Amino acid sequence: MQNSAVFVPHFHWDREWYEPFQVFRHRLVAALDTVLETAEAQPDFRFTVDGQMAAIEDYLEMRPENRDRVTALVRAGRLAIGPWLILLDEFLCSGETIVRNLQMGWAAAAELGGAMPLGYLPDMFGHIAQMPQILRRAGIEHAALWRGVPSSVDGHAFRWRAPDGSEVRTEYLFDGYDNGLDVLLVPDQIRRALGDYARMTAERWGTDPVLAMAGTDHNAPDPQLPDWLRQASGDEHTITLATLDAYVREHVRDEVSAVVTGELRSHVRGNILPGVLSVRLGLKQRMALAERAIDHAERMNALWSQRDDSPFLSLAWHKIIESTAHDSVVGSGTDETCEQVASRLAEAAQTARAVRDAALAEPAALVPGDGYLVANPLPFERTALVEVDVVVPPAHTALIANTADGSAYPVQLVSHSPTVLSDEHVDASQLERVLRRIHRRELFGRLIDRYELTANSLVFHLAEVPTSGPFDLLVLRREVAAAATAHPGQWRVRTLAQARATALVPVHVPASGLAGFRVGAGDGPTGPETPLTPATATADTLTNGLVKVVVADDGTLDVTGSDGTVLSGVGRLVDGGDRGDSYNYAPPARDVLVSEPTRITVDVLETGPLRSRLRVTRVYDWPAALSPDRDLRSDRTVPTPVEMLVEVRVGEPFVRVSTAFLNQSADHRLRFHLPLPRPVTTSASAGQFAVTERGLTAEGGWGEYPIPTFPADSFVSAGPATVLLDHSSEYELVGDGTSLAITLLRAIGSISVNIHPFRDEPAAGEIPAPGAQELGMRIENRFAVVPSASGWQGARAVALAEEFRNDVLVTRGTAPTTHRLTRDAGGVRVDGQDIHVSSIRRVTDDEQGAGTEVRLTSMSDSGSRVRITGPFTRATTVDLLGRPISPIAVQECLELRLGPWEIRTVVLR
Repeated sequence: MQNSAVFVPHFHWDREWYEPFQVFRHRLVAALDTVLETAEAQPDFRFTVDGQMAAIEDYLEMRPENRDRVTALVRAGRLAIGPWLILLDEFLCSGETIVRNLQMGWAAAAELGGAMPLGYLPDMFGHIAQMPQILRRAGIEHAALWRGVPSSVDGHAFRWRAPDGSEVRTEYLFDGYDNGLDVLLVPDQIRRALGDYARMTAERWGTDPVLAMAGTDHNAPDPQLPDWLRQASGDEHTITLATLDAYVREHVRDEVSAVVTGELRSHVRGNILPGVLSVRLGLKQRMALAERAIDHAERMNALWSQRDDSPFLSLAWHKIIESTAHDSVVGSGTDETCEQVASRLAEAAQTARAVRDAALAEPAALVPGDGYLVANPLPFERTALVEVDVVVPPAHTALIANTADGSAYPVQLVSHSPTVLSDEHVDASQLERVLRRIHRRELFGRLIDRYELTANSLVFHLAEVPTSGPFDLLVLRREVAAAATAHPGQWRVRTLAQARATALVPVHVPASGLAGFRVGAGDGPTGPETPLTPATATADTLTNGLVKVVVADDGTLDVTGSDGTVLSGVGRLVDGGDRGDSYNYAPPARDVLVSEPTRITVDVLETGPLRSRLRVTRVYDWPAALSPDRDLRSDRTVPTPVEMLVEVRVGEPFVRVSTAFLNQSADHRLRFHLPLPRPVTTSASAGQFAVTERGLTAEGGWGEYPIPTFPADSFVSAGPATVLLDHSSEYELVGDGTSLAITLLRAIGSISVNIHPFRDEPAAGEIPAPGAQELGMRIENRFAVVPSASGWQGARAVALAEEFRNDVLVTRGTAPTTHRLTRDAGGVRVDGQDIHVSSIRRVTDDEQGAGTEVRLTSMSDSGSRVRITGPFTRATTVDLLGRPISPIAVQECLELRLGPWEIRTVVLR
């Protein structure tokens, strides 16, 4: 038995949860006041600030006068801060967001004396496979965590290995991050209690001292703690106070035999609460939207803008990272907390959008006002469809998109705008009031091209781009006043818009590049590329030569891929009850599953040639709620139409699918099923720099039923079916591996319930969360289905997922219409198989100057050869904190060899 113990005073601080941020911050300030006072009064006191700088930042915003006190304790090694900005949920944000979290936390800690060099992850609901590589590439060799560790680990530490082979020694908090509190429960019995605990857990510690984590949620340790421990220390037990980093570096051996490779999602010694993957869908969608917005903003700013908008980008990143907290984006907070998270993510997206738009405005100033600029955020060339507003040509005249090199491409009209915007009768004495609608030249969101003023009639002709020369509002007012005097009585005032329509245009855009085009009357396509098979539609079929979709009699889809692979019954919807909470799904004891619609209609919306669309509407009678005892679904049902929009585009090897319905039922879970041609035993999902393979079951053993629902970020694949995703989603292989089920909605009404069929203990208080029922909300999901017998790799899912998620960016030109279209321009291009580029951004080094940082990952077991071309002559490899490692030779391009699953960061200058 051990005769020594190290106590680590700390707290765990959920920034927001069952109380909103500002309420918890009020408690935080009081708690850290106590910590500083205790540290200054007790020289042997040490404190670990939960591994996240957000707590320190939030504190110093209220107590700026204490900055020097905090810095002094950090520099003395008595207060451990960082390395994270916030303790995040690792599965509900992108891998790039995790890297930025670490970067911003490390930088903030450096300003106060330095970050704790330990990857502290105490309360996350499982851990991603690539976390060891992320830590090692930031120079961090140790981690500490609780949840998700498999039963194969029987000690208090293990070597955690990433898919690329990187390892960190990981301290396993097998009894949680508060295991020392039971020992401290009766202060004058600490010596005896510590002996009891050491005997109970002796097999875990070996010859290492017992680690006693002395802290819990939202509370500072008792200021008398050092005195209690000094009194309890003696020959039988030597007790030391330390930071967590000091424990792993100074008090334990480095030799650890147990090795765990990949993600940590075992339920064996702690709940991982998998229901958070699917509750409060809107937060997951907002997170994905904000991440895409900041990514695009950084790329556009780095490649096409002379302006350094780093302060705005940092602000947006900060708000995104704040929202990744493991009780924030997961949706396990109160309604007011979740509303604040949604608002914060919206602000991040808005800030990023402003930077993106400002960056594109610079090259758009060289494009004529009747043309458009298209920007490709991806580092490989592509042909994408864009929707733009165009002038409708005369009857029997074709529309053509013209580019700077003289090529012409076909256009598909998909909708027409109204031409009569207003038609009203007013008295001559009120004409001046009509003119007040005009702001300089703008009227009803368009510009006045010309006007016709005759006796008792005024007609405005509006256009997007006027062609009739200057317009003088003062002259118009004078003329109207004179006409009103000359012709009193009733006047007819009409506002007519130029005949316009929304058009689909195929645009070829270079890698990370720009392309411009105009739409106008023409004879026919003259593009240099081999014509693609057009997208077509009939009453129940869509096809484009690469993929074919047929709507079956039951409203599901039969999808055929380019290699002949057929997926039948795609889109079967299965709705069941959910008596669980935000943390865990649980079916009612006597569940009723609804999978058959009562009515089906199919409408053809577009027939090609660039895009064809069908809408399948299925009406289901879903139970309105659960019975009062929550063991049965209600007899009362609500007819609910579910619209499924099915779309194929020219040149795309996948089918785009989106679902939408107005949710009128409570306490239920809805899933989208893709039946598989034959049973499978594994699935694979992409996210956070890896593709992770999983089986049909999950490891159990604690007080939580090991339901095999798993996270997927960019795609999920099972056998010949791959689904490209718009946002982080939950999936499961069901029916013994015969079907892939993706959760569209999980509606519940409580943060936690005390009695849960799938969980022994509450996860929080039984606090109502009516907003999580999503009642009255329009629930929308979008994804794409790729049939391929060779699985996700043969289907090129890494690249296709990027194309599906990242639309090209379109903005109208602002140069005079007489201006010629400029030639296409290319940016940074990355060529390589199964390469994921997570970031392209502007960076500045005091010695090297400005550069473009590119982060890329080999998403392959065999590694990847990469070729990078663009406007650069020098390159440097840097670590994940941006610190230079070594220069790289550049000839005509930069050629790299990435190992399997390797994350590499280079700076181009």
